[in-house]
Amino acid sequence: MKFKLENTDESLDGEIVKSIGNNEFILKIKGKERDLKIITMTHDKVEFMLDSVYHITKYLENSTNRITLVVDGVKLTFNKRPEMDKIVYKNSGADSSSDSQINLKSQIPGRVVSINVTAGNNVKKGDVVCVLESMKMQISIKSHKDGVVKSIKMKQGASVAKNDVLAEIE
Repeated sequence: MKFKLENTDESLDGEIVKSIGNNEFILKIKGKERDLKIITMTHDKVEFMLDSVYHITKYLENSTNRITLVVDGVKLTFNKRPEMDKIVYKNSGADSSSDSQINLKSQIPGRVVSINVTAGNNVKKGDVVCVLESMKMQISIKSHKDGVVKSIKMKQGASVAKNDVLAEIE
């Protein structure tokens, strides 16, 4: 499974190679095998030994797309599906060779969870315009170019279909 540390370019590849039993596993993290023993696991924390070193992890947020943890006192946010952001961003028009595209379109059907801009706002390429929820995942829809938001074509709580225009950016 691939995780991406938020606000960095670093990704973390990890997989369970083998279950030894009695809550013990062999993991492969960044290509290196590691020993993991789960000591306790509850709804809000996990105590474990990784290569014979004790660690405690507390959950702050766990959604379909993101997880925020405090590991040994350090807050970390992971994007559990980093490829999803790239796919949505690319299909929103971000990779078009022409900057003349005005319409920011939805590439997935979903419900509008939040709208992060208003008409007249300046946006930069990659700024979050809105957040859609689809199949219990929240996906940030990002501006495909630098510009000014001419109009918003959606309402919070409303459903949108694939290829619906969400906003006009000039």
